[in-house]
Amino acid sequence: MASSTSRRVAAPVLFFFLLLLVASEMGTTRVAEARHCVSQSHKFVGGCIFLSNCQHVCQTEGFPSGECRLHGGLVRKCFCNKLC
Repeated sequence: MASSTSRRVAAPVLFFFLLLLVASEMGTTRVAEARHCVSQSHKFVGGCIFLSNCQHVCQTEGFPSGECRLHGGLVRKCFCNKLC
């Protein structure tokens, strides 16, 4: 008699865990990260010292942001960024 009672209790518990496993697999979504495209500024003149100047020039070129990067080892140039 004890074994039939334990089977009646074990079956719903096992079903619950199986349902929980299936639900957790269905809920996972994969998010693709956007790629960042970088282009050297065509309008920035001289060495890039201040980030705010580079960002402003990049915005006039249609990019949302810009940053100063080393180019050629010693010279800092303004590079504009956007999501591809």
